[in-house]
Amino acid sequence: MASGKEIRTKIASVKSTQKITKAMEMVAASKLRRTQQRMAASRPYAEKIRAVIGHLSEANPDYRHPYLEKREIKRVGYIVISTDRGLAGGVNVNTFRETIRELREWQQKDVEVDLCLIGAKGIAYFRRLKVNVVAATSHLGEAPKVQDLVGAITAMTDAYRQGKIDRLFLVHSVFVNTMSQVPTVSQLLPVEPVDKDSLQAHWDYIYEPDAVSLLDGVLDRYIESQVYRGAVENVACEMASKMVAMKAATDNAGKFIEGLQLQYNKARQAAITREIAEIVGGAAAV
Repeated sequence: MASGKEIRTKIASVKSTQKITKAMEMVAASKLRRTQQRMAASRPYAEKIRAVIGHLSEANPDYRHPYLEKREIKRVGYIVISTDRGLAGGVNVNTFRETIRELREWQQKDVEVDLCLIGAKGIAYFRRLKVNVVAATSHLGEAPKVQDLVGAITAMTDAYRQGKIDRLFLVHSVFVNTMSQVPTVSQLLPVEPVDKDSLQAHWDYIYEPDAVSLLDGVLDRYIESQVYRGAVENVACEMASKMVAMKAATDNAGKFIEGLQLQYNKARQAAITREIAEIVGGAAAV
């Protein structure tokens, strides 16, 4: 059995760690509220432009943008969003597991995959694997900005325009609630239709000044909005998962301290009993 001094040192060490995890839990809770506000602000625009572009894919325009054209799948691309820091519970693990599952499915079909990685944890993880990483960016902070994402997004959209990839997907965590964050894979290109039943058989939008310049701009904004929304939502997932993980760590530290305190009390009682026995034995010898 460890001595009383050793146990007291352990208790002090665990209490110090408990203070750190408690502070991290409170910081994550504070940041979560701000990230939820940013997430709520980004959702309406992202959902509306997704619906408009989905309707556009079912129109009958004179000009068909490359982003609307389906073609034979020979190579696909994935934009994978992860966190920059650890201690975020299972957010990154679940995202990586979902991505690996997707990669295996394409490998079974003899389709090659290119990856665009957003987040330091994703970059570190996938560079250890034998996958083709064509673009990467990290350290976006807790309030990602579109301009920080444009470089990585452009690398993938240019590859799609040039015919290097035939599908483009986005992988990120979706914020359900504080206790639940779900990894999601969504197709960005070619654009998938939305709510076909509500559309007429033959129709189109009126484009001003012309379809080419308008669609080029709008479709690029569509891709940027979806990736930006994914990045913002991923930060909210990170903070929620970190808050839950740090609360669990704080609670576990409390239980561990209780166990150590019990050990210390037993060791102290054993030492007292031993001393009494020695005194009694010495008195009997006299």
